Amino acid sequence: MDYPYETTEMHVERLMGRALNSFDLPDALVERLDSALAHASSLHSSHHSAALHRATYRHTYLLADGSSLTLWELVHNTGRDGRDQHELYTEEAEVRLAASRLPVGPPEPDQDDLDADYELLGALLARPVVPAPRRYVPEDSADHARRVLRRAENEDRPGDAVAARLRGAFAHHIRQVFGRQRSVAGKDAGFTLYEHAFLLLDGSEMSVWEVEHTATPDGRHMCEVYEDEHTAREAMELRARVR
Repeated sequence: MDYPYETTEMHVERLMGRALNSFDLPDALVERLDSALAHASSLHSSHHSAALHRATYRHTYLLADGSSLTLWELVHNTGRDGRDQHELYTEEAEVRLAASRLPVGPPEPDQDDLDADYELLGALLARPVVPAPRRYVPEDSADHARRVLRRAENEDRPGDAVAARLRGAFAHHIRQVFGRQRSVAGKDAGFTLYEHAFLLLDGSEMSVWEVEHTATPDGRHMCEVYEDEHTAREAMELRARVR
């Protein structure tokens, strides 16, 4: 990932320039990168299957004030043209979740009985999940909440009241609750449900539920956010049946 004789300034510029989601990074973080004095990059994980591949890189920067900053880069070739695509994340948990959304092989064979296919998907959506212990991370949690709400495309997404409460978040935990990818009606569609749990300044806890799916006309990723798990699961099952 490193280029010979590349300065840290050139490295940051190249990294930001190729990332599809660089606009989503917090402004404060981008400003801190302006003072980077040195950097180190390393391969964190990789996966290869048939013609598809993905890899995660860790980029660590030494800043002028003596502190360090880490960015996580996801590189994959799951786009339509098969070219490498780059995405940047501020947390390891986020890049791991992003990587888990990507296909890892060819679509499953079509099913002759689509009704049985829908029934199986519906059963998976309704299957109870034993929650794992939450491990709250105090890292720009209010900004993380803002970005989650901002990328929601559903009209019934959480409103101003929820956004106002989440501005008081100082720690958060991300949990994948459900994930499934299969061939539906001759097309590959993926469905993933995440819980974003937040610890607020007043000591209370609050969660929002994010549905990511590719049940769209052009197969692109779409994000929807809901205030409770039941509504999120209903929306996910509806998208599966409409497809």
